[in-house]
Amino acid sequence: MNEDSAQFPPVDPVKTGIKGCCPRCGHGQLFDGVLGLKPNCAACGLDYSFADAGDGPAVFVILIVGFIVIGSVLWLQINYAPPIWVHILLFGPLTIILSLLALRWCKGILIAMQYRHNAREGRLSD
Repeated sequence: MNEDSAQFPPVDPVKTGIKGCCPRCGHGQLFDGVLGLKPNCAACGLDYSFADAGDGPAVFVILIVGFIVIGSVLWLQINYAPPIWVHILLFGPLTIILSLLALRWCKGILIAMQYRHNAREGRLSD
């Protein structure tokens, strides 16, 4: 991961993760589509095969988006008591949009943190 000889100034993993940029140079794109990773960086050539965010981004998104949406549903129900179709109309699309945005951001941040801290798969001693 960090064994390359190229020298790049350190980039902020949160900013590059949210923008979806390369964790080494901060310029090339990390994602191919919504959540798929590109094979490598077009700007610096970093191979993204080290990147494995696993289920971490999904867990963060479930907790964060769930807190926001359920809190909003409860607040709306207690204060205005609208019919159920209003909840579906408002919070169905909101949940989907927040989940997709937050999942992309969390995945980018976790991959950038993996690169920055040279994270590797856990291994048992020989």
